[in-house]
Amino acid sequence: MSKEEIEKNEETKTPKESKSNFKTFFSNHWAVATVVLAVLLLLILFTNMTGNTITGNVISEASASDTALTFLNAQTGGGVELIDIQDAGALYEVTVSYQGQEIPVHITKDGKYFGSMNLIPTKEELAANPQTPQPTEVPKSDKPVVELFIMTHCPYGTQAEKGIIPAIEALGNTVDAKIRFVHYFMHDPEEAETPLQICIREEQTDKYYDYLKAFLADGDTDKAQTTAKIDKTKLTSCIADKSEQYYETDSALSQGYGVQGSPTLVINGVQATSGRDSASYLNTICSAFNTAPEECDAVISSASPSPGFGYEAGTDTGAQC
Repeated sequence: MSKEEIEKNEETKTPKESKSNFKTFFSNHWAVATVVLAVLLLLILFTNMTGNTITGNVISEASASDTALTFLNAQTGGGVELIDIQDAGALYEVTVSYQGQEIPVHITKDGKYFGSMNLIPTKEELAANPQTPQPTEVPKSDKPVVELFIMTHCPYGTQAEKGIIPAIEALGNTVDAKIRFVHYFMHDPEEAETPLQICIREEQTDKYYDYLKAFLADGDTDKAQTTAKIDKTKLTSCIADKSEQYYETDSALSQGYGVQGSPTLVINGVQATSGRDSASYLNTICSAFNTAPEECDAVISSASPSPGFGYEAGTDTGAQC
């Protein structure tokens, strides 16, 4: 489905067909089995493991399955059923059924952490075996449409934003670029920060990147609003009256493109792979021009920003939330 078709469908929805709040979109994420598997990053598990056991009390298989089912049914609105649970060493492997699909998930033996098999490499592994992004063939156009899908508090999403903003600014009006939001939430502040950012993007566009650059320094939204000189009265009105409508478009596009992680780069309607430093983003985007403009010759940083907030140098990674 094209971007235009998705946006047209959103415009013609009746009020009953449109989603009424941000939590509904979170539930929609869980309705897609492949996205269910990415609910939480297992990285945190390995910071709490010693040998083959998790630090803390070990709960029974019955308690672990009850915990997993309670969590999943709270997110989906119900319908998740237990099929099986197995002892997988440091974890319990729980197989559940949802909307006719069998879904494997994992829970720590102390019952505190839950996630999928999409493991994130440790810092030591990344340092020893840095990941080199492979070039991606993207459709070409005279003015590429560039969309970066993120979550506001995903550390890899913020890493990508810090990398792509200088590339977008260097390219200026030669591209149609926009930072968008995925159709689900994983971090508590996102349900408040997403409508705020989407309103600044849509209604105070000239201040949006100034806000983002300040916000990405330390995650302080109040300070970032002051730095970017955001009209707070206009922002408050937008959050109350229009933010859900704006988010519906982002959410529909995210699902239409098959986005399953933050960050996901989409160029001319196709998911693209890029390094997360500014120079790599510039090169990836410029590969989508029929004829690359002189702006593609801009010299910008090739140093990968760090995940999370702050502008320290980091290691390039393909990790997502």
